[in-house]
Amino acid sequence: MYEKCSQCGQSFHLEPSFYYGALYVSYGLQVAIFATVSGAIAILYPGAPTAWYLTGVTAAILILFPLVIRFSRSIWIHIFVKYDETKANAAADS
Repeated sequence: MYEKCSQCGQSFHLEPSFYYGALYVSYGLQVAIFATVSGAIAILYPGAPTAWYLTGVTAAILILFPLVIRFSRSIWIHIFVKYDETKANAAADS
C-alpha cells in the first residue's frame, strides 16, 4: 500500500491498526461473492452437487481476494476521510 495519495497527498497510515475495521467490510464483500456465485450455480445448474458450490465459491474467493482487500481498505478509509477537491487541486498545481 502506498504511503500517501499521489493526487492530494492524503496519508494512508492514519493510525496504528486503522485498517482492522476493513476486515468487516471484507467479510461483507466475501459474503456478497458467496451469495452471487451460489445463486448463479443454483440458477444455471439446478440440482448441481454440493462439490460444485464448494469449488465455485472457493475459486471465486481465491481469485478475487486481492481485489477484495483493496476495495475493503478503500471503502473503509472513505468512511472516515472525505475527499477535498480543493486540496487535491492545490497539491496537483504545486
